[in-house]
Amino acid sequence: MKFTIEEMLAKLPLPANEKWKEGVWDIEPFKKGKVSLVFFAPRGTDYQTFHEEDEFYFIVRGSGEIVIEDKRFSCEIGDTFFVPAKIPHHFENFSEDFATWAIFF
Repeated sequence: MKFTIEEMLAKLPLPANEKWKEGVWDIEPFKKGKVSLVFFAPRGTDYQTFHEEDEFYFIVRGSGEIVIEDKRFSCEIGDTFFVPAKIPHHFENFSEDFATWAIFF
């Protein structure tokens, strides 16, 4: 299977779509057992807090900051972050084109 950034961006809703509120911009193109792949492109505010699974983020577009518990890290294309299960985290100050792959396991 192949998943591309362009393919995922094309599947995101247009901003005028009322179903998708600010901050809710993700697609899960793959899930098998306890592993899932998510394409995440927050807009406006990232409202996520924590997840029940461990996860990796792979930054693929733009730049910003990720806050993991109370530590802040800058992030840009090529950076990877590990976030343990149940640890509060979210993105802030991200560019309009920001996007990341996330692997939950």
